[in-house]
Amino acid sequence: MSLAAIGILGILALLAAIFLLAIPVGLAMGVVGFLGFSYIVSFKASINMTGSAIWSTFSHYGFTVIPMFIFMGQIAYYSGVNEKLYRCAHKWVGHIRGGIAMATVLACAAFSAICGSNAATAATMSTVALPEMKKYRYNPKLSTGAVACGSTLGVVIPPSVVLIVIGLSTEQSIARLFYGGVSAGLLLAGLLMITIWCLCCFHPDWGPVAPPSSWKEKIRSLAGAYEMAVLFLLVMLGLYTGIFTPSEAGAAGAFLAVCITALQGKLTWKVFSAAINDTLRISCMVIFIVTGAVIFGRFLAVTRVPYDIASWVVGLPFSKAAIMLVIFGIYILGGAIMDALALLMITIPIFFPVAVELGYDPLWFAVVITVITTLGAVTPPVGATTYVVAAMARDVSLEAVFRGVVFFLPAYILCILLLMAFPWLITFLPALMH
Repeated sequence: MSLAAIGILGILALLAAIFLLAIPVGLAMGVVGFLGFSYIVSFKASINMTGSAIWSTFSHYGFTVIPMFIFMGQIAYYSGVNEKLYRCAHKWVGHIRGGIAMATVLACAAFSAICGSNAATAATMSTVALPEMKKYRYNPKLSTGAVACGSTLGVVIPPSVVLIVIGLSTEQSIARLFYGGVSAGLLLAGLLMITIWCLCCFHPDWGPVAPPSSWKEKIRSLAGAYEMAVLFLLVMLGLYTGIFTPSEAGAAGAFLAVCITALQGKLTWKVFSAAINDTLRISCMVIFIVTGAVIFGRFLAVTRVPYDIASWVVGLPFSKAAIMLVIFGIYILGGAIMDALALLMITIPIFFPVAVELGYDPLWFAVVITVITTLGAVTPPVGATTYVVAAMARDVSLEAVFRGVVFFLPAYILCILLLMAFPWLITFLPALMH
């Protein structure tokens, strides 16, 4: 049996283990990669490869950035910053038709950027925003769809754990990826808000107008959001100016989040221990997936499948854009049935060399596939974020939540097409950084 055939069988075995046997993604990748490497080389070599791969990967100082940013987000989450962000956004845009839903998207963008978790953002913003929109008689499909889609922005807007892992896996600058994610995330957030405005133009009763706020109330509401603005600016400006490395930025951000929470009088032992426990749980999950992906990646490297696929794709009689659209279609389908981080860790060893071989900017490709995988968080059959919102909105059926999400899907598609047509939308901020 040829090496390429073994590699393809390994990929099929991985998919079967995940979807048929329901084995966790990290474990499935590790086991299939280990067994495949043993078959091609030897059992002893596979043991040595596993040990050296894990050590060489996780002895990398850059991986300390993951628990630091996660801890920063968890401290912010338990300090109740989500309510302040929503209140601020509500005061500024709540008087516009559909404005409370727009405020929800803005608050989700701000909170998910700090929190970094789709599920946590969906749960907390559902608790805060859905009762408010229900009070003003917003259509349930609009309100739940806005929360579900707004919660996905944390995958793109830094500090994103997904972007960190991509940067470490592809040996790209995490700071440059962060700046590329800023413009892409803001573009997607803007398109989601435009979608809300268009829906309310066609269905005025879906987003009734809230009472306008005075300028005094608007200015006063900023007091509840400035702490997180300071936190975000510290991290981004520190990276931009070179004062911090990404790991140092994570540590500085975590320290500042603790200080802010303490100054607010909310840093109790219960809050601190809960943040530590969640940080450990999420960090271990990420590390487990990365470990499996590293082992599976070494197996694929031995089979030369990624390089064969790259050579084959480059030789196809199609334009580069057509080939890239096919790859993006695979990511859209994969994102609908898998977690974003797991999907990216499986596919990057295969498609990243293809994108580089086709001459695409690695930074652009990394950010665009991150945007694409956000679709998976809200589309069936998995759509984890949608399920969280449906669980929190107990008076709205899962079917109604999915219908609400469908209205926002064109915004995602348009965002992807704009990023393909105008790559500078992603690359101009990283270029300024250098």
